[in-house]
Amino acid sequence: MSRSVTYSALVLRVQASGESNREVWFLTAEEGIIRATVFGGPKSKLRAYASPFHRGTLWIYRNPVKDSRKVVDFDVRSWRPGLRERYERAATAAAIAETILACQGGGGSWCEGLALADHALDALEQADEACCVRVLIHFLWNWAMLLGLRHDVAHCDSCACEVPFDRVLWFSKREGNLICPGCAGLSPEPMEGAGGEEWLMVGPGARRWLSTVEALDPALLARYTLDTRSLGQAKALVTSILAGALGRRLSTWSGG
Repeated sequence: MSRSVTYSALVLRVQASGESNREVWFLTAEEGIIRATVFGGPKSKLRAYASPFHRGTLWIYRNPVKDSRKVVDFDVRSWRPGLRERYERAATAAAIAETILACQGGGGSWCEGLALADHALDALEQADEACCVRVLIHFLWNWAMLLGLRHDVAHCDSCACEVPFDRVLWFSKREGNLICPGCAGLSPEPMEGAGGEEWLMVGPGARRWLSTVEALDPALLARYTLDTRSLGQAKALVTSILAGALGRRLSTWSGG
């Protein structure tokens, strides 16, 4: 086996290692999540290249004896400087990166995961504060699809009936099901708090928006707004679905 490997890679996380080195986590199309060491001090060109959210071609040297990887070179194709211009963009990008790391790069669907991350991060470069939240929800909703966790917001998971988009659905945090009011034994009207802590209400606005944008290029999300209430419901749904799969909520979801 060759000790030199080339990847199509996205930098997800960078962490100091010793006095001058860095440990870098990448999402690659070929092997999913990999961790490698960047050697060199503050003036190292390679250290500057291997920065969060940079995307390009990565060259790695593998040492099978020590079971370690060293970054040999990184040809950056996408620098994404706009992500560092606003706090909201940086926070949303961090939430996307931590989601990918927590889910082990997408469970084997690495090419698709890399494409989803690329599209979301590219859209964030020009996003305002309000649109940043929509980009995060859109990414998490499609990431849930990649993991086989996304629900059909047009039908009940329990009885499979088609629920008109002017009605609500209820998501059970305990069971992980998105079901109609009849199966849930709850009100068909959009009454916040009706289901207590166990249930999340997904109203008409959130359902329509998720259904409309799920296949949309995130760069177009600025055109697809939704009211504050529906935004909160959509975000609560997608984060609850992923939290159920991971067994925990990521703190970065709250900041994004």
